[in-house]
Amino acid sequence: MLKKILIANRGEIACRIIRTARRLGVATVAVYSDADREALHVAAADEAVHIGPSPSTESYLRIDRIIAAAKATGAEGIHPGYGFLAENADFADACKAAGITFVGPSGASMRQLGGKAAAKAVARAAGVPVVPGYDGADQTPALLRREADRIGYPVMIKAVAGGGGRGMRLVESGAAFQAALESAQREALSSFGDAAVLIEKVVQQPRHVEVQVFGDRHGNVVHIFERDCSLQRRNQKVIEEAPAPGMSAALREKMCGAAVSLARAVGYEGAGTVEFLVEGGSLGPKAPWYFIEMNTRLQVEHPVTEAITGLDLVEWQLRVAAGEPLPLKQADISMSGHAIEVRLCAEDPAQGFLPSIGRVAAFALPDGRNVRLETAVRAGDVISPFYDSMIAKLITHSATRDAAADQMVSALNWLIVAGPRVNASFLRALLEHADVRALRMDTGLIGREISALTRSRIGTPEVLAAAQRLLLPVGGLKGPWDALDGFQLGGARTISVPMVVNGEARTIKATWAGVGEPPHVALAGDVATITEPPDACVDVPGGLYAIFDGEQVEVRWPTYDADDIDDGHAADAVRAPINGKVARVFVKVGDVVAKGDRLAVVEAMKMEHVLTAARDGVVASVAVGEGQQVNQGALLVSLEEEAES
Repeated sequence: MLKKILIANRGEIACRIIRTARRLGVATVAVYSDADREALHVAAADEAVHIGPSPSTESYLRIDRIIAAAKATGAEGIHPGYGFLAENADFADACKAAGITFVGPSGASMRQLGGKAAAKAVARAAGVPVVPGYDGADQTPALLRREADRIGYPVMIKAVAGGGGRGMRLVESGAAFQAALESAQREALSSFGDAAVLIEKVVQQPRHVEVQVFGDRHGNVVHIFERDCSLQRRNQKVIEEAPAPGMSAALREKMCGAAVSLARAVGYEGAGTVEFLVEGGSLGPKAPWYFIEMNTRLQVEHPVTEAITGLDLVEWQLRVAAGEPLPLKQADISMSGHAIEVRLCAEDPAQGFLPSIGRVAAFALPDGRNVRLETAVRAGDVISPFYDSMIAKLITHSATRDAAADQMVSALNWLIVAGPRVNASFLRALLEHADVRALRMDTGLIGREISALTRSRIGTPEVLAAAQRLLLPVGGLKGPWDALDGFQLGGARTISVPMVVNGEARTIKATWAGVGEPPHVALAGDVATITEPPDACVDVPGGLYAIFDGEQVEVRWPTYDADDIDDGHAADAVRAPINGKVARVFVKVGDVVAKGDRLAVVEAMKMEHVLTAARDGVVASVAVGEGQQVNQGALLVSLEEEAES
């Protein structure tokens, strides 16, 4: 067993690796960027090394700095986690050249299976069906367009070097191809350091099923059953399950056997996941299925496999990296029950899943909810725009799928997150959806049902309840003259109170019937009344967060004039929707634009936000340049009316 490892990652996966390493008596070294100086993974490790500024391209993607940190601390091995450099063959080779054990497959294996194009060639040679498409080395835009036309639309553009939905775009027509290609290549380059893409035919009504495999340097390869990852949004997994619900024994045998054959063909060592699409929405014995890619690393969703098998896959990784044989033979690996994982992300489903950043005022999951929580976020931490929006994973395990889903719904009901908005209510709605429960699902379900799944439950009653809570007396006041409790010598009193509710200036009418009585609150022109109190309230300087069914209402005392509030949707001003980097600017002063034309792209949390013109007009100003960091609300482009000729 290795005595000390460096973890070339951050967040919940770094904490996850540290937990297993500590149980095995392995010392750990964390690395961190400027944004992560106070992060939980830094505090949890035995040692920590600063490796650069906040952008991942200057820190977590710097092979030279990570190798130097390992050498400086005497780490014998490096665990890459997932994302960042986890599937970078050059990184694996650099570790080997430095005499450091890479906890994962060799660089050669990565090149054969980690790249989507190369992996498809291995699959074809092994007789495994693959999705029709183009995966050649020629990346000329004109050739890629011709190949897409040949394959037939709709097609999917995919980054060759990575996964997680990064660098992936659905293209419905030839007219949309060029813009989608440029966007996919930019995101691929930013996320993986490689802009190469491949093109695949879109499989109709696909279920996304993946098989966990493990190999060692002694020639042993096993599978640890399958997972279903069909519930996806923008090609990113949202909910994962093990085993795949409705999977027939015959299809499981074929797919798991194919996964083992692929890994064995390249002498694969360590953890890997072989991914397939099953056409038609069901997993029957005769369903058409296709290999799509292999992820040569540990997956985000590995806890559901651990839950149904009782295994620790990180322990397996460390033992294999140390040269030990696999802990179990295929016949000794069994599964029991059903497990579900949800990805809790800092994003606002009601606003198109716009990433949400800022300080976490509260984060708690009450004990006794029968749920495994994987996170590196604590109350007081800051969610930054530099990294992925996922802040936690929740995992439940029970005898049946329905029981595991019910446990997860209960956990989400009890979850308290205040500050950045999260997708808890969206996850709950998805788990309660009739088609999900009845297995009438495929990778397009969320897209089809997006309006219902993201409909906010926050209305006037919730706003009034939050406002009332803010107006209640606060402890520590010097006397009755300081309290907002309507104290007076006469009878009832009504006053108008300005507030900022979810960033919008509102006026609350508050009436106090008497001393010690809570105020009755109302909004002008609205007769709704409070129907129930918040599930939780979190006081912060100048205001509070009120939580209702996983959604929050932020109410604050105004610190600026209402005229200064701008929601960023005015027709003549295009503003940054989030703190981030300006990836592209498509216009210059004087350009004539039509409604819907692309103006700029802001990149944050590894996602691109394309900003378009809200009306026809002429570009009056361009306030930013490509590569510039901007704050939420910053003016990017302004428009003016086109002069009449």
